[in-house]
Amino acid sequence: MKIAIASDHAGYRLKEDIKLLLRELGHEVRDFGTNSGDPVDYPDFIAPAAEAVSRGECEQGIVLGGSGNGEAMVANKVPGIRCALCHDVTTARLARAHNNANILALGQRIVGSEVARDLVRAWLETPFDGGRHERRLKKLAVVEGKMSATRERGIPHAGAAGSGRSAGTRKGRRRP
Repeated sequence: MKIAIASDHAGYRLKEDIKLLLRELGHEVRDFGTNSGDPVDYPDFIAPAAEAVSRGECEQGIVLGGSGNGEAMVANKVPGIRCALCHDVTTARLARAHNNANILALGQRIVGSEVARDLVRAWLETPFDGGRHERRLKKLAVVEGKMSATRERGIPHAGAAGSGRSAGTRKGRRRP
């Protein structure tokens, strides 16, 4: 299987460990960077990896950061991506079995190398259950399509940058 992998500086060491595991398991790895622990902005590396999965150039993806939160958020902005941030084997298995996650997000500051290796193995080995979960994924795709259409028309969604309102505000005023 061809797997995209990417990280920011805070996930770089773990990314290198996971690349070794993937190769040991017989997978082809496409590394989108970063290539050092020097500070970088995670969207610059995560978005291209997620886009490669979305276009079908890679079958799955793994994105890593300090917590994995930002990486999951960026990946999930790409159409067709179902990225799951996982911290234990159960959530990794369920992300595949129930949600057919095509990208796994991990946080180097949250899980150590051994736990991360276990999560990756569980995630890769777990098939999608289909059945009732397929129906739910179709509904997710409908939501994704509606959001894409809204963005194409230039209509910002609630809390979007530039929407005129920010978190913690009401009608543009700060809450006391």
